[in-house]
Amino acid sequence: MKPKDFLADLERRAELGGGEERLRRQRDAGKLTARERIDLLFDDFGMADQVVPGDGVVCGHGRINGRLACAFAQDFTVFGGSLSETNAAKIAKIMDLAMKMGAPVIGLNDSGGARIQEGVLSLGGYADIFLRNTLASGVVPQISAIMGPCAGGAVYSPAITDFTIMVKQTSYMFVTGPDVIRTVTHEQVTKEELGGAMTHNERSGVAHFAVDNDQECLLLIRELLSFMPNNNLDDPPRVDCSDPPDRADAALDTIVPETPQQAYDMAEVIRAVVDEAYLLEVHEHFARNILVGFARLGGRPVGVVANQPAHLAGTLDIDASVKGARFVRFCDAFNIPLVTFEDVPGFLPGTVQEYGGIIRHGAKLLFAFAEATVPKLTVITRKAYGGAYCVMSSKHIRTDVNYAWPTAEIAVMGAEGAVNILYRRELEAAADPAAARAAKVTEYREKFANPYVAAQRGFIDEVIQPRQTRAKLIGALAALDTKRDRNPPKKHGNIPL
Repeated sequence: MKPKDFLADLERRAELGGGEERLRRQRDAGKLTARERIDLLFDDFGMADQVVPGDGVVCGHGRINGRLACAFAQDFTVFGGSLSETNAAKIAKIMDLAMKMGAPVIGLNDSGGARIQEGVLSLGGYADIFLRNTLASGVVPQISAIMGPCAGGAVYSPAITDFTIMVKQTSYMFVTGPDVIRTVTHEQVTKEELGGAMTHNERSGVAHFAVDNDQECLLLIRELLSFMPNNNLDDPPRVDCSDPPDRADAALDTIVPETPQQAYDMAEVIRAVVDEAYLLEVHEHFARNILVGFARLGGRPVGVVANQPAHLAGTLDIDASVKGARFVRFCDAFNIPLVTFEDVPGFLPGTVQEYGGIIRHGAKLLFAFAEATVPKLTVITRKAYGGAYCVMSSKHIRTDVNYAWPTAEIAVMGAEGAVNILYRRELEAAADPAAARAAKVTEYREKFANPYVAAQRGFIDEVIQPRQTRAKLIGALAALDTKRDRNPPKKHGNIPL
């Protein structure tokens, strides 16, 4: 943490911003200044450009948790942080430097938009930044913090980056503001309703995290970076782990309810397995039927993807598919192993999903898992039905190790649905249809909906006791430490966008 007097020290450097009055208004709004944000984010920071007052942006590089990183912070106290030709050139310069050095890029966004006085020069500056966002994608991690206004064309830079964090009450993002919407469509909407932190965390999925203030935002960036390598050629940083690798949690043996329709919280399963029960959940408020996030196993960072039976029974829908695919592709780009916890009854049915393109969007998740070459592990805890079984990192799409709990049900569909199709006439003619149906359901589960049939075929590597999950996953990750896999030579694939 920073010394308690760091803000006082920055007060003495107030002339580096837009002046005392503008700095005071910034703080009165509950926001840190650009230089205060930089000081809190970095261990130490080297200025790439110290032209006073910085033309509305502070750029440079320094250390975060002892590792090199680059950043730019828009200074709202100088011309509202508006983007000018010089302003954009400074941001482009630090992004170019980041790619050369193989260092993450952090953007602290707090800007009124393009500097109107400069016309097309400011628009060209945005395009210069968008190009670098695109070229840096998959090369170095890119994190965007929205710590004030971000509107119009400016929103497309954060949209290209890997993770977006928004500060509640003080930040917003939208392509067109409430005034334009009111004029064109006659809709009445506030800035917060249209593009506030929770709007983009819960409804649109544009943002991945929502935090209460600037300080929490900057500390979250530091925590997020601790799971990532600096670039696509490095391995994720490992940490010493005091949590025993062979720790067995007996509660896992009974966590899956006996009734197939009964829900349980997959987050509890994950926390019982990973180091120190710590899971940094990503996109926590969006598409809650799938869970993604970062954790560690034996000190190794992993990306976790899991169906969540506590929401929509863990079905895959459009939003869940896109959420999962985006996260899987990030982990694969930066050499972070993937661990999948599966309990999926299928894709969400209905005209809304079909008309919305669930076929195309569901294929994104399939494509992402199949394309990934990092170590991939899967644990089937309960349901693995139909096409969703294939999609959720099955053995058939190059997953390295697939485990199943004894409670796993791997089948084309659920026992009840299958029995209704296979034995419809027989059940209609039965003296006691209900009893006949129950018997057939039991028979179907014993013959087909269990993990042992799949294990006989080699689709499951081992049926394990739930309490063994942590030890099995850590052992498998260690064995896969030297894994080398690659896709056929090509410019790039054509994911079904």
